[in-house]
Amino acid sequence: MKNKGDPEEILIRLFGSVSRARILALLICKPGRELYQREIMYETGLALQPVQRELANLVELGIVKKQEADSRVYYQIDTASCFFKPLKEFCELASR
Repeated sequence: MKNKGDPEEILIRLFGSVSRARILALLICKPGRELYQREIMYETGLALQPVQRELANLVELGIVKKQEADSRVYYQIDTASCFFKPLKEFCELASR
């Protein structure tokens, strides 16, 4: 059975947060790529405060890694996290 619907909409309904769903969808689609806050804001269309809040939550949960370099803070999905594979599979199923 194929799942229908927008993957972002499904994530929003699952997690109850537009910001968290957009950030997760973006980072899951770009594993291994480091993005800084402004890039995440631009790519997701979110304001600074929601991006900062949700990134802090995702880092605390161990889903996203945070690294400082060149006076910037970079974020990327933690592919070693126990949550990565299920979230990636969920996103793939939802987009079918």
